[in-house]
Amino acid sequence: MNSKEKGEKLAYETIVVEKKDGVAKITLNRPERMNAINATLATEVRDAMEEIKNDNSIGAVVITGAPRIREKEGKKEIRYAFSAGWDMAEAAPLPFSLTDYIQEYEKPVIAMVNGFALGGGNELALACDFIFASENSELGQPEIDRGFIPGWGGTQRLPRRIGLSRAKMLIFTGERVSAKEAERMGMVDVCVPMEKLEETTMEFAKKLASKAPLALRRAKAVMNQGIEMDLKSGLKLEEEAVNFLTQTEDFQEGIMAFMEKRQPQWKGK
Repeated sequence: MNSKEKGEKLAYETIVVEKKDGVAKITLNRPERMNAINATLATEVRDAMEEIKNDNSIGAVVITGAPRIREKEGKKEIRYAFSAGWDMAEAAPLPFSLTDYIQEYEKPVIAMVNGFALGGGNELALACDFIFASENSELGQPEIDRGFIPGWGGTQRLPRRIGLSRAKMLIFTGERVSAKEAERMGMVDVCVPMEKLEETTMEFAKKLASKAPLALRRAKAVMNQGIEMDLKSGLKLEEEAVNFLTQTEDFQEGIMAFMEKRQPQWKGK
């Protein structure tokens, strides 16, 4: 069993990190606060992702939230949440932009949303490359009802995903939408029944992790930067990336694997 196949589980104060099959899953673990984001959680997510960045056995990252489980009148009550957003109870700003960090992260990042993704929680999901959500999930930007506006990129990333007028509708009203509606609008990429969410998300993440790592990272960087440029500048960026990749060992391996009709063995070099 190689390092990509064996499981590894690491516990922090506010998150849990699991590594298996080339994928790192980061679980926001403040269920008593609906996984609300404070400085400690944001810092631990960043620290974990920095460690994952240097782990060549990991090709993709999944971010999700822990459910709150408690006994009530002799019955187990489970409440699901990706994240309820900024922890207003602490009323302290984050020391850095977690959402900017995630968007600019070199490896692909998938938000696995099960339950509420509200405010900063939805903004965290929007910063990821993909959003997979269960049918029981609700997403939204309710900041207007608290006297402020999305401050972690929601006013900018949401319009880029679903269009300006639809984004205004959600941000101006503070209304939540179901995951199915969010999928229809283009906010969510994949919406599935709750019992299929983990399997569907992880299979997709493993597929990404099996691809040529240098090419995958360059594709993400070129597309993220190019979308903000004029076409000519974006094409120049693409040309530079192609020129770089054709000089790598992985490119040569890809060609040889194709000719020999076998699966490539990527080195990330």
